[in-house]
Amino acid sequence: MLAVLLWAASLFCVVAGADTLDEVKANGKLRCGVNGDAPGLSLLKSGVWSGLDVDFCRAVAAAALGDANKVSFIPLNTEERFSALRSGRVDLLARNTTWTGYRDLTAGIHFVGILYFDGQAFMVPRTTSLFSTLELDGAKICAIDGTTSMDNARRYFTRHRMRMQMNLFPDIKSAQKAYLAGKCSTLTSDRSQLYGLRATLKEPHGQRILPEVISREPLGPAVRKAETRWFDLVRWTLYTLINAEELGIDSNNVFTSRARATSQEVRTLLDLDGETSTALGIEKEWGYRVILQVGNYAEMFERNLGAASELNIKRGLNSLWNQGGLLYAPPAR
Repeated sequence: MLAVLLWAASLFCVVAGADTLDEVKANGKLRCGVNGDAPGLSLLKSGVWSGLDVDFCRAVAAAALGDANKVSFIPLNTEERFSALRSGRVDLLARNTTWTGYRDLTAGIHFVGILYFDGQAFMVPRTTSLFSTLELDGAKICAIDGTTSMDNARRYFTRHRMRMQMNLFPDIKSAQKAYLAGKCSTLTSDRSQLYGLRATLKEPHGQRILPEVISREPLGPAVRKAETRWFDLVRWTLYTLINAEELGIDSNNVFTSRARATSQEVRTLLDLDGETSTALGIEKEWGYRVILQVGNYAEMFERNLGAASELNIKRGLNSLWNQGGLLYAPPAR
């Protein structure tokens, strides 16, 4: 009980001590907690950061600071990601983290929305004759400790009355290493992560990702609790990326859209009249800066996960609501 009270007191001090947006502006840089080893989502390669989560951090920096490059990316493992956000070590968590009710209500953090609709799957060697998760009875499973994946796998195997042996690892690299060494018959994680891992292998076609998706994994960025202004800015940055795609505004035409904007919906989206920036306490035309410097949601998806990437993942559930997907944002006006 004492430990809980001390944790709550420390959290209160972080929240009450300073406003995150003011701190970010004073520092001149956004500190963004990411994975760092997840191709398509957040990866550091040859000194260059890339990924959907990485681009989202850049979008928030463009909104808050006027420059998408004013970001420090801080790699975090699954064990430290929430404490790093609560303690103020990072300003924003964008680390392929599943939004759950338990986490939202008890972890001292607040998810701002869904950046990527994912689901858990299993990967097996193509040398096997396995084509379905229902054929995995008796499997040795490599999974990451402290994630929803291990619990989902246990529930799935119990529901289908299948036996399994769970081998847990602290991170995806060690789980992948054990799987490739033959210590497990299958590797389980979010589909996006499995696609990313497979793309980095010397022989990616030697691995098969089984078709069944056994869980809902809505991946979303998160901020600290009780920070209304920062929460609003990060949330509406996400909504701006989605709404821009729906309105057909991207990094290639946003300059023209800005010059010709007459509808209140577009003017509000790009903040051409400064109404929303005044409410948030940031520079005018923040929506315009986000799209100009980072692009809309479709551009972010395609270059990191879609046809323009090595992963070549179909939009699927991450298509707009009017194109058969689940991607949806409240209108700007």
